[in-house]
Amino acid sequence: MDASNDTLSVESRAELALWAAPGLGPKTLRELRAHCGGALGALLELPTRDWVPEAPVPPALRQLLLRASSLASVAARIQERCAEAGVGIAFQGEPAFPDRLCGLEDAPPLLFYRGAPGAPRRRIAMVGSRHPEQGFLPYARTLARQVAEEGGCIVSGAAVGVDQACHWGALDAGGDTWAFMGSALDQLDSAQAGFIPHLLGGGGRVFSELPPGVRASKSSFPRRNRLISGASDAVLVLRAGKKSGSLRTAEAAVLQGRPVLALPGDVRNPTAEGCNDWIESGQARLCRGADDVWKALGLKPSQVVRPEEPVQLDATSAEAKAAYRLLERVPRGFDDVLLRSELDPAALASALSELEMQGLIVQHPGKLYERV
Repeated sequence: MDASNDTLSVESRAELALWAAPGLGPKTLRELRAHCGGALGALLELPTRDWVPEAPVPPALRQLLLRASSLASVAARIQERCAEAGVGIAFQGEPAFPDRLCGLEDAPPLLFYRGAPGAPRRRIAMVGSRHPEQGFLPYARTLARQVAEEGGCIVSGAAVGVDQACHWGALDAGGDTWAFMGSALDQLDSAQAGFIPHLLGGGGRVFSELPPGVRASKSSFPRRNRLISGASDAVLVLRAGKKSGSLRTAEAAVLQGRPVLALPGDVRNPTAEGCNDWIESGQARLCRGADDVWKALGLKPSQVVRPEEPVQLDATSAEAKAAYRLLERVPRGFDDVLLRSELDPAALASALSELEMQGLIVQHPGKLYERV
């Protein structure tokens, strides 16, 4: 979105300025909002010396906030740098913000991004070692291409090795792919800076929770991993040693309630030890190919439509066409669809049944419906 002063609300500008403060996380932001009666906008133009001394923030953060004259001046500087770097700002609840992240306890209130928004679809995190065994990267690229060909968006971290191979696989298929970075989008390392133009040129999108000017650190990558898993419907670890950062993505996925899959490897291969251990312990499901990814999401491979295949609605009723337009590649409850439909409950149920019989949608337990 446009990040100029006249398009962001007072509340959003205050939130933007606070989120940019190093050491201020989602929990502190919630406490500060509660301290202000539920709204941060009242702080925007106030001199920081008038409110920071009483704010419920750690002493080190308090000193940092006092260095700025006001939150308005901080927000203006960030917006200016975003404009210079061609970076957008997406707040929770906006179309550009990944909807799967909304509601997670440690989700950021906003993300910085580049790239065009993609259609709603199933998103699969595919992560792994920077240095897998020789000959593995072509396999990872092929597997990611197969998942993308069947309608999945590949989510990863754009690191050299397995991550980039998976992004390339999605691009090979003309599919969607997202990358979450451990640095600000204007502070990419050389390998990422060389790759990201290809990702964006192929229609992908790149995200960071860090404002312009912030370099990667030892702590920013582990925190970034929770975004990769949180934005996804499932996580597949392709290669991971016993202490691999990819396993931190898997650990975050478990806490977030996302299914975890792992690709097995040779017992003599140290970059597969973590995957093998997770499979053996039952923490991860065994993955032998793209079909297992869809099964973990409760879908049969035959129910997944490839992006390039046109959906034929000629043989469907007018009611079924109307219902189909209200569905997406994420599950929607019957009542949710009914609220947005002009059909009565009986007519909608009949239309959904018609679509399901024609293989155009799938019904999940709990009367959840999804385009296939």
